[in-house]
Amino acid sequence: MILINYLASFFLITLGLYCIVTKHDLLKSVIGLSVMDYGVNLLIITIGFNPGGTAPIYSFGELRPESFFVDPIPQALTLTSIVIGACTTAMSLALVIKIREMYGTTDTTQIRRLRG
Repeated sequence: MILINYLASFFLITLGLYCIVTKHDLLKSVIGLSVMDYGVNLLIITIGFNPGGTAPIYSFGELRPESFFVDPIPQALTLTSIVIGACTTAMSLALVIKIREMYGTTDTTQIRRLRG
């Protein structure tokens, strides 16, 4: 199960990087950036997973030395990353809209030729 998560996260990261590097459309690059963000989130959650672990919510009377907890820091980092990814995607799409209004295209090869 864990191996599938690692493979899926590396696939998503690679697919997103491929879209960013090879596509000339700005909208496709933003989509590639979002897919790459999802892959990183999956990787962080998979690294933080401990099989057999329980949530670290206990009172002092219930705490025993043999208790095995799941680390909550990767989950908190992923929640923060989701919010940052949503803001980055929204800002990127706003820039794509402004570039489309200004140049009339979202193709990066044509935008580079329109300097001046």
